[in-house]
Amino acid sequence: MPKMKVEKAYPSLLVADLAMAEHWYTGLLGRGPDHRPMPTLLHWELFDEGGLMVSTSDEIASRGSIFLYVADLAAERRRLEGAGIALGEDIAGDYSTLAQVRDTDGNLVTLATPPSHAFPAA
Repeated sequence: MPKMKVEKAYPSLLVADLAMAEHWYTGLLGRGPDHRPMPTLLHWELFDEGGLMVSTSDEIASRGSIFLYVADLAAERRRLEGAGIALGEDIAGDYSTLAQVRDTDGNLVTLATPPSHAFPAA
């Protein structure tokens, strides 16, 4: 069977209050959204292969999570503190150091250092 040829990926987090989420994610990412494809959707282009979408849904808000590798976790922590976003304590992992925060709806955002060594093959 041929493999899927994914060109871009956009994880989507669901929130109850889109305006509040836009403010929070603008602070987290350091800039506002790139696109507003519809009144209920914000869209950030984060890299050539994709980004992040935030959409409004009262029924299923707070059940999402996203994992983002960042070049310098300490620098991101300082930047986010300046934006009023407090990451949790560093969590040492087998491959990366992690820090987590929940958005205003309870969605989990994990920032991580790039992996220190290759993951085992599946």
